[in-house]
Amino acid sequence: MTARILITGAAGIVGTLMRTRLAAPDRTLRLLDIATPPPAADGERVELVTASVTDQAAMDEACAGVDAVIHLGGHSLERPWAEILDVNINGTHVVLEAARRAGVPRVVLASSNHAVGYYERATGEAGDYLFPQPDTYYGVSKVALEALGSLYASRYGMDVIAVRIGSCFEKPRDARMLSTWLSPDDGARLFEACLAAPSPGFRVVWGVSDNTRRWFSLTEAEELGYKSEDDSEVYAEEVLAAGPPAPDSPAMVYLGGVWCTPEFDTAVKEAGR
Repeated sequence: MTARILITGAAGIVGTLMRTRLAAPDRTLRLLDIATPPPAADGERVELVTASVTDQAAMDEACAGVDAVIHLGGHSLERPWAEILDVNINGTHVVLEAARRAGVPRVVLASSNHAVGYYERATGEAGDYLFPQPDTYYGVSKVALEALGSLYASRYGMDVIAVRIGSCFEKPRDARMLSTWLSPDDGARLFEACLAAPSPGFRVVWGVSDNTRRWFSLTEAEELGYKSEDDSEVYAEEVLAAGPPAPDSPAMVYLGGVWCTPEFDTAVKEAGR
């Protein structure tokens, strides 16, 4: 078992969900965020770090003595280009460089379905290595994250796994998430598999539960040792109580859903049009 794990973005939605699920008696979680995570509960082995992923010196210090990094830090929604470039793209480079300098052997990167958002959902499953077709600046940042991960794996021999997370919440919030949902418990199972798989090199895997309505492949994740135990279908009646969505709605047509619509065109918003 990995003894000390650095988790960036630890105060965010996914970081908060993973904190208790990745805890173990013989493991220390080093939790880093610009917002200070809650203090340790009784018996919890955590180290709290308040810092930005864009601060190279702080990240160098945070990576010292850790066995692996789970990089969740960054903007989780669409933002103006300058903010995405600084935090999501430059921040990922800073994290990987800090891990390299500290000799951290493995980094797990939180990518997203928005890296391939403009693909139309076809019958069957979206493959693990679907070529990038981002839907937003945020999606571009996840493409860059994957590319940086590939570079550090190839050039420096680091094990890097990019997880294209669908929708990780306590339960699916809408009809679309019946297909894209990653349960928190399955999220922890997937991260554990990413941490434990022997010599994975560079991988891109989908972060999703084995939902009855699943859109995405589980092949590569299962090759790492992941086994989903949850299915969003248990929430289907509740989620669909108001009626099913129109099959030709953007939410159901594109892998990126409504992020492919004009409302998410940040360039237009910035131009005031």
